[in-house]
Amino acid sequence: MNGVAPGVEIYLVRHGETEWNRDGRLQGQQNSSLTALGRDQAEQLGRILASRLGSRKLPLHVSPLGRARETAEIIRPFVDNPEPLVDSRLQEMTLGQWEGLTRSEVNARWNGVVGDDSNAEWWFLAPGGESYEHFNARVSSWLGGLNGPVIAVSHGITTRMIRGKYLGLSRKESLSLPVPHGVIWRLAGGSIETIHE
Repeated sequence: MNGVAPGVEIYLVRHGETEWNRDGRLQGQQNSSLTALGRDQAEQLGRILASRLGSRKLPLHVSPLGRARETAEIIRPFVDNPEPLVDSRLQEMTLGQWEGLTRSEVNARWNGVVGDDSNAEWWFLAPGGESYEHFNARVSSWLGGLNGPVIAVSHGITTRMIRGKYLGLSRKESLSLPVPHGVIWRLAGGSIETIHE
């Protein structure tokens, strides 16, 4: 648990499916709305959290990007939560010139640089994109600043980094973690539990 205070418990949520997820477009810090499936996924996550938390009311930390905020707003009524705490350290990494393009379009313009989702290392090659060092530092800063239980709504690569940092995984191991929609990762006691219906 690198740099994480004792007693920290994180219910980590990836936003629901978006239009660009469905269409295979790279989002980075651009945004597209949740699909009907994405809204259903967010509602299901809210029900899971309500079942798990019972009467516990945890702070809700959320990325400032629209798809995460939309997901958080759907979740809030299920967990009777006050206004979310918007934190830019939870936003997705920026992909510079690749944002809004499909992987095929990126590969056609940048000599086949894009790989598959089993290792996100290629994301750090985007012209004008965020470096690994900067991305790692902001995720570490968020984790290190926690002092109690929270719900956090974030993004695919960011949730990989958070889980990897929490477990003390290598860069390669962190970037290879799965990032499905519709699950919650509970980080507590030095381990991670994947929760789904």
